[in-house]
Amino acid sequence: MNLDPGILCFNHCGCQVFCLELPEICPVCRKHLNESETIVPFRVPYPFVRAKQYPCSVLLKPTNGDFLNNFRISQDLHIGVTTSKGIVIEFDNGGLRKDRTESWSQCLLVNQLEDDAWKSHWDDTLEEMAQQNCWTPEKYNEDTFNCYTFVLFFVRCLHYSNMSSAAASREKFCSTFVTPRTIVACKYIALYRQLKDFGYHVVHDPRTDKVTALLLPSK
Repeated sequence: MNLDPGILCFNHCGCQVFCLELPEICPVCRKHLNESETIVPFRVPYPFVRAKQYPCSVLLKPTNGDFLNNFRISQDLHIGVTTSKGIVIEFDNGGLRKDRTESWSQCLLVNQLEDDAWKSHWDDTLEEMAQQNCWTPEKYNEDTFNCYTFVLFFVRCLHYSNMSSAAASREKFCSTFVTPRTIVACKYIALYRQLKDFGYHVVHDPRTDKVTALLLPSK
């Protein structure tokens, strides 16, 4: 199932107009967008991915619900990793889990292994961690021994590029890899919800609009 809502953007009257469906009338000048005009809409990049399509990756999703419809900034995010086969390995109050990959259908890609030669090492490291008896429901603590604990420990054990060095602390890892992705995601979510409520969003000066700067590719 494709979860991309398909946000469109087109230029008219010197403005950029975001919408889910092309309108018949321009919301800025109120003129009909007839076939004689050159309206070339493009699709805004969808920031979320399906975990099973991203093997050897670190990913984020809301603890409850999904990003587009349920997520609020004050809510916690859940983090997990995929094997080379795209199976999600995660740690929560039920212990170490690998049976909920399908629930990771709308998540943020934090980072992905780029060197295929490391795939076996990635899987071997995950397997070694899974055999440790510390990832149990009894050991889980929402604040001090949680999903981030598991992922950061795994990433440190990989000894893979700057991702492993950043995992020395949760703060460093989040500022380097997590925060930049969540900022873009939150802008996309806010835009999507505005379009659901009002039908369109108009940017009068794309050079200064934060949504445009974060979501659209630079020319």
